[in-house]
Amino acid sequence: MTNHISRRGFLAVTAAMAAATTLPVQILAQSSALRLTAGTRTIDVDGRAATVFGLLNERGGHGLILEPGQRFEVALRNDLDVDTIIHWHGQIPPNDQDGVPHMPMPVLAPGETRHYDFDPLAGTHWMHSHIPVQEMQLLAAPLIVRRPEDVAADRQDVVMFLHDFSFKSPEEVLAEIASGEGHGGMDHGSMGHGGMDHGAAQPMAGMNHSGMGGMAMDLNDFDFDAYLTNDRTLSDPEVVRVERGGRVKLRIINASAATTYWIDTGIEGRLVAVDGHPVEPVGGKRFGLSMGQRLDIDLDLPAEYRAFPVFALREGEKERTGLILAPAGATISRLAAIGEEAAPPFDINLAQEGALRALDPLPSRDASKSRAVLLDGSMSPYVWTIDGRTWDDHLPIVARSGERVEMTFRNRSMMGHPMHLHGHSFQVVAIGNRRFTGAVRDTVHVPPMTSLTIALDAGEAANWMLHCHHMPHLSFGMMTEFQVQA
Repeated sequence: MTNHISRRGFLAVTAAMAAATTLPVQILAQSSALRLTAGTRTIDVDGRAATVFGLLNERGGHGLILEPGQRFEVALRNDLDVDTIIHWHGQIPPNDQDGVPHMPMPVLAPGETRHYDFDPLAGTHWMHSHIPVQEMQLLAAPLIVRRPEDVAADRQDVVMFLHDFSFKSPEEVLAEIASGEGHGGMDHGSMGHGGMDHGAAQPMAGMNHSGMGGMAMDLNDFDFDAYLTNDRTLSDPEVVRVERGGRVKLRIINASAATTYWIDTGIEGRLVAVDGHPVEPVGGKRFGLSMGQRLDIDLDLPAEYRAFPVFALREGEKERTGLILAPAGATISRLAAIGEEAAPPFDINLAQEGALRALDPLPSRDASKSRAVLLDGSMSPYVWTIDGRTWDDHLPIVARSGERVEMTFRNRSMMGHPMHLHGHSFQVVAIGNRRFTGAVRDTVHVPPMTSLTIALDAGEAANWMLHCHHMPHLSFGMMTEFQVQA
């Protein structure tokens, strides 16, 4: 006798099978507060054991999934032997729960537990230490808040949590980057190995590039030992069991310290959300994301007994990571961690960003404050600034609670900067002088020599961090405050 299983039944079974090793769903009725522990764990990186940090839920899995209507009610315990603090990236909690050291709350001492309770924003988000060297040690995890329409859509969720990884300590990595040794001997004018010859580049958005001459754009400033998807390399990738002809939502989170990726789905997909916020669907097979950003991509799998690899391609290089979607009976082929061709630079003309349109844009109103935010820095000396100042010498950007603010990021450096604002969602409203109703985000990629404008409504009266999410850039100065006054 043949037993038939419905799609909903199939998804329930596969979710249960995955719960032990991936992201167990926490049911609202179980208890009042979820437990989350910052601790150590061991992962296998190409056959070599590595001790890293992690955020473990009460079932021993990595990260949290909240169901529609569930509050973010969490007890966070620090089981590390060092102080830590966790930022809920993409969420808008009260300022004293935002998770920045001493702004205003102190770090968590070893053995200490702290409680959090707020109404979360739905979508694909994540959580990580706001101490850069700890984030580089993988003290980060997915934070998924499902919408009612996610449940109704009857679509299988697949999380891709991307990391760059080094067996060296974060302190060694930062020292090598600062000394110029991190991308050993690279020719910054050589396309495909960390740099781009601007003599062959297309004109970029919103800036006059006539004075760039032969200057090279620096895509990467460190060669990591491995690039991970859900803690695994392509030597032993995660194989996600899917229904033949099934429907999948890829929730992709770039938790890397210093790496931008192109996502190559192999089959036609639809980009339906960025940074947790829905956008008008954009079709394609390749979409990019910088550090701190997230993409939701819907896939309708062909009704074929074959595997469907999904790759994350390192910008400007041949390295790649990824996972495999495979129905029962599909042949799983070995995948090389080095591709045949280097991936191109990510969105240097802001074509992807310019194509996005928010499904739920900010209410239309005129800005009462407009402010240019200048992004500068160099590889030697390795210093990165906002408005010409590092964090130690920063001047806050000031606004009043409730007012509409526009910030124009002007990147005058030769590296891209994923700019992240705490405590707010903002909307991209201009590239150069071209106005449009762009995506709602919390992290926006500003390529070299570009100009991009965001709009936001200033929220709770408090000091909120504004910084580059490239961890070496942040570590060497690229952070300031958005100071909201009552």
